Amino acid sequence: MFEIITSERPEIIEKIRAEVRGVPYRPAKRLKAAPQPPDPETCRHLFTVETGNRWLELGERQPAPKMLFGEFWHQSELCILFADTNVGKSVLAVQIGNSIARGRPIAPFALGAEPARVLYIDFELSVTQFYQRYTHAAGDYTFPYGFLRAQFNADNMPAGNNSSYDDHVIAGIECKIKQVGATVLIIDNISCLRGGTENAAVALSLMKHLKALKAEYNLSILVLAHTPKRRNPAAPITADDLHGSKLLINLADSAFAIGTSATDPQLRYLKQIKQRSTAQVYGDDNVCLCRIAKPGSFLQMQFEGYSAERPHLRTRLLNQQMLAPKVAELAAKGYSQRQIGKELNVALGLVNKVMKIPNSL
Repeated sequence: MFEIITSERPEIIEKIRAEVRGVPYRPAKRLKAAPQPPDPETCRHLFTVETGNRWLELGERQPAPKMLFGEFWHQSELCILFADTNVGKSVLAVQIGNSIARGRPIAPFALGAEPARVLYIDFELSVTQFYQRYTHAAGDYTFPYGFLRAQFNADNMPAGNNSSYDDHVIAGIECKIKQVGATVLIIDNISCLRGGTENAAVALSLMKHLKALKAEYNLSILVLAHTPKRRNPAAPITADDLHGSKLLINLADSAFAIGTSATDPQLRYLKQIKQRSTAQVYGDDNVCLCRIAKPGSFLQMQFEGYSAERPHLRTRLLNQQMLAPKVAELAAKGYSQRQIGKELNVALGLVNKVMKIPNSL
C-alpha cells in the first residue's frame, strides 16, 4: 500500500508561516474536484419502462383523485392559488381548509374526499388578526378538530448554520406534518420564503422540495402566491400573471387565480389556470363570481353565480360607462365640462366623450 503524498501543506503549517512572516493568513483557493461521471448501476433504476397497455392496466388500479375544492383542486395535487394583495386569498384558503377538515363542501363546489387532517402554515396573519376574522359579538367560530394552524416563529430560526433559510423552513414544515399526521397542507404564502421565487433556480428547488413532501407523505398541497400589479388590466388572467418564475406553474399539478372585477371593487371571480385531473370548467367564458362576507363569526367567500371574464376586465369603454352616471349628476347641477373633469380628476376630452354617449345624460 503506497501513501499518496501531495505538495499541499496542511492549513496549520500555512498559518504558522504567515505568523512568522508577519503577514495576514490568506487560505489558498482550492481547486474544485472534477465532477464524477454517473454510476451506470445507479442510473439503471432511474426509469421504469412498460408497454402502453401495461401502463393502462396499472392506471386502472389507481384510485381516481377525489375533489377537494371542485374542479380547482384534487387529492394528491400540488396546487397554486394566486392573486393580488388583499383580494381574499387567505380568506378562501382557510375556508377550503375548514371545509376539508369538516368534510362539508363549499357550495357550489364538490368535495369527494373524507374529512382529513389539515395543516395550515400561516406566514401572513398574527394571532390577533386571525382571531378578528373568526369571532363575533355572539361568540367565536368553532373550527373542526382536524384543522390545525401553524404560525411561523422567525426568532427560533437557528443561526450560524450552513443550510439555507428556505431549507430550514421546509424542514420545519416536514417536522410538523409528521407530528400531527396531516394529509392536506396549505402554505400561506410562498412569497414569504426568502429565496425569491422570481429566481428560476430557487423556484425549481422549492417546487422539488414540495413535490418530495407530497410523495413522501401522500399529501395534497395548496400553495398561495402573489401576482404583481398587472401590466394590462384589460387582458384575461393567465399563468404569466403569477409573481416570479413561471416554473412554479410548470411544476404544479393545477393552479387557479382570484381576480377583482372592474365593475365592482368588492366582486371577485375564480378562474382555472392549469388542470391535469379534469377538463377546464372555469375558464375565460365561465368564471365563478364571489364576494367576501362575514355571516356570523366566519369570514368567507360567498358565491353568486357565473359569468364570462371579459365584462370584469378594465377597458376604456367600461371606464366611460362607469363615469357616465357621475358625469350626468354633475352636469345636472350645472357644472361645466372643465369643472366636471376637475371634480372627477379625469381629462376634459374624456368628459366630452362620456357626454356624447347615448343616454349618458
